[in-house]
Amino acid sequence: MKKTLALLLVLTFALLTFVSCGSEEEPAPAVTEKVAATTRVVALKGPTGMGMAKMISDADTKYEFTLTSMPDEVTGAVISGNVDIAAVPTNLASVLYNKTEGEVQVIALNTLGVLHILNSDGTVNSIEDLKGKTIGATGKASTPEYVLNYVLKMNGIDPEKDLTIEYYEDHAELATRMASGEVTIGMLPEPHVSSTLIKNANCVAAINLTEEWNKVAPDSALVQGCIIVRKEFAEKYPDSVKNFLSEYSKSVEFANTSADAPAKVAEVGIVGNAKIAERAIPNCNIVYIDAEGGMKEKLSGFLKVLFEANPKSVGGKLPDDGFYYGK
Repeated sequence: MKKTLALLLVLTFALLTFVSCGSEEEPAPAVTEKVAATTRVVALKGPTGMGMAKMISDADTKYEFTLTSMPDEVTGAVISGNVDIAAVPTNLASVLYNKTEGEVQVIALNTLGVLHILNSDGTVNSIEDLKGKTIGATGKASTPEYVLNYVLKMNGIDPEKDLTIEYYEDHAELATRMASGEVTIGMLPEPHVSSTLIKNANCVAAINLTEEWNKVAPDSALVQGCIIVRKEFAEKYPDSVKNFLSEYSKSVEFANTSADAPAKVAEVGIVGNAKIAERAIPNCNIVYIDAEGGMKEKLSGFLKVLFEANPKSVGGKLPDDGFYYGK
């Protein structure tokens, strides 16, 4: 009996030693989480958000979408870390990069030129016709103001002396005043251009500022909107960024090609109704341009023009290569 017990003890000790040694030789592999449970996304209503309509409508639980009409809300959310990915004006992306000392990166361009100068009294057909006029505008201290001022100056018109520009805080307010005829000359972005033209039969899109930009700055693209990511989020969850870009590119294609896109854009609240969206989408220049598609070259050229016109427009200095994700 004693021999049997001794033998069992020896065998048990040998088995424990084998298991222990095996555990030391083959440790369990460490698990690296590269996908966030939830990616928080904010977009501005209008063209910069239109490309996301399908993603928002699909209601994928791995995304938490927020829409706003106020750029300041986006700025605060990004700086505070309450959002991971945001659709913003391109100059704001540069401002945020400088303000946060490199804590945001641009991952894709999503909107080219969307600005037009509308006129309802037949007095404006060219940039030259703006001399001596009073025009309404939106986007002060943002891309629209800098684009307008640059185009005016390159056409020999001083925006501070040769005309009066009255800025409104909200696109909708100016669009309403133009639709009623209270304001006869105004600069608006899509989809407010389409909304105004639908409501006021006397109003016409007299000047396409994308065309005017191309005349005076042929070596740069008019890039008004982009997608940015917090650098910390991108480094911690690279697969989340990769997945977002893949799904977003498909959503942009849907916006540009699907007959259902206008209804989706209206359904999620990016524009007021499908009729306006249907008319506006073809003029919104919604694109998907990432690092492989020449994102850096197009955006850096545009920001350089803005910087030379007004350094404050891009946050005081041009962003370095760290600004461009994937470079």
